[in-house]
Amino acid sequence: MQEINQFLLLLDQYLGSAWYFPYLLLATGLFFTIYLSFPQFKLFRLGCRRLFSKNSSGPGETSHFQALSTALSGTVGTGNIGGVALAIYLGGPAALFWMWVTAFLGMATKYVEVSLSHKYRERLADGSVSGGPMYYMRDRLKSPKLAAIFALAVVISSFGTGSMPQINNIALAMETTFAIPNYVTGLVLASLLGFVILGGIKRIAQVTSKIVPLMAGVYVMASLLIIVSHYENILPSLQIVFASAFTGTAATGGFLGASFAYAFSRGVNRGLFSNEAGAGSSAIAHASARTKQPIEEGAVALLEPFIDTLILCTLTGLVILATGSWQQKHLNTFDRADMYVIEGQYQSPNKSEQQALSKWLNKQNDHDIRLYSGQLNVDGGALTNEKVTIINARSIAEQVQITHNGAPYSGSVQIIDGKLVDSDVQVSGLSLLHSTALTAVAFNQGWLTGFGEYVVAICILLFAFSSSISWSYYGDRAMVFLFGSRSVVLYRGCYVLGFFLAAILDTTFIWNLAAITIVFMTLPNILAILCLSREMRQTQTAYHKHNKEEQ
Repeated sequence: MQEINQFLLLLDQYLGSAWYFPYLLLATGLFFTIYLSFPQFKLFRLGCRRLFSKNSSGPGETSHFQALSTALSGTVGTGNIGGVALAIYLGGPAALFWMWVTAFLGMATKYVEVSLSHKYRERLADGSVSGGPMYYMRDRLKSPKLAAIFALAVVISSFGTGSMPQINNIALAMETTFAIPNYVTGLVLASLLGFVILGGIKRIAQVTSKIVPLMAGVYVMASLLIIVSHYENILPSLQIVFASAFTGTAATGGFLGASFAYAFSRGVNRGLFSNEAGAGSSAIAHASARTKQPIEEGAVALLEPFIDTLILCTLTGLVILATGSWQQKHLNTFDRADMYVIEGQYQSPNKSEQQALSKWLNKQNDHDIRLYSGQLNVDGGALTNEKVTIINARSIAEQVQITHNGAPYSGSVQIIDGKLVDSDVQVSGLSLLHSTALTAVAFNQGWLTGFGEYVVAICILLFAFSSSISWSYYGDRAMVFLFGSRSVVLYRGCYVLGFFLAAILDTTFIWNLAAITIVFMTLPNILAILCLSREMRQTQTAYHKHNKEEQ
């Protein structure tokens, strides 16, 4: 498994984490923001009006509200809870700023891809409609190969983004909070998932239109309770977000610092993972809406990044920052993918040592950190070797204990290139947390002390399960495009099976796979919408002209 993780990380260096990727996303959103005269502002009210409109007509199977709910349930997932925490853990508070920028510019990108998808959707033989970027790639760009690449990426991403990381986080939350075994959670939810997706888009829309308002309301109220109970830290938290946006974050508490490049890259990357603007995924859901005007559905769609990132992700970020959880060490069992053993002893209060570790963690070259290889002696669970330091979750680990089958271990353990080789021992101690575990700790403070972790667990269940439902529809439509309607049954069976298996797989592998697969959707889609930019502006102009003539 470690070899696969290393390969995925290597691949990510040339894709999602490559220097050009965040610039490409931001540049695309900025281009459409200016080229289409700031649709985020001009069409926001139109989107709100159409969202609750009762008199929409035209081919389609869902209302505007149901289409948005389905799309939101696909984007509002573990990225809003664990993804924001991961971004702050990697890039510091500045990552939140770049998530905001990505969301604002992503509203324009989302507007474009949804409008074009709705314009080129297709009515199938059974009377249903199917749409998405693969249709405008094939029918307008006349590029069936590009359309096939995108559709295949959607199928893969439905597992790597929509199914596997979602149930993995649910299972982890249920086991940690309620002591429910992973396989039980996986089996129960996989059965429910199968029941919902077998009903097609109508049943999916009915379920998501009920879940999304409920889960968003619960999460907003819980977040506000935490933030208000730490009201004195709200302004300082916002101040550090803006102050470090272009400089990076210095070491503070257990946090060893993050460079500007890391904050920028992870903020944009997690912004995309959260709202998926540019990926083209939610355009598949919006293509099912009943309306004759693609621009109107596009206006509804630009509300997605606003709700998903500018509201929900911001609340998560403020909870983590206001409580100070992002820089506090907590007792936990170390994930081997997060743990390194380095030569020499390093102490948190030592500024020069902090700077050296920070440069190493942020992949800067001017440091003298060396990974340790050799034997470590352990006596009664404690290390007796004073010439090494254990780094876990990008922090100096403290009070380290090594156990075997729950009992203190005595003997030796093998370390190769900083990584623990022995598979029979567990390492625990004090270190920073990330992802869902960090969010859970942050919520378990203030007025929700003793209850916050349960709120997070329930929200993860609702967020992630609804996300899995929507992504099954995206993969469903991609399979129809590639192989015809008969392939859907096989796909749904594999999707449910993969959903169950991911409940017991390694967390790091799931997140690394998810980071890769969504890029394979985004790159072809960005190319396509840029090629169709002139047509998009003509479509928008024609819509406004038509409205003026009617008035």
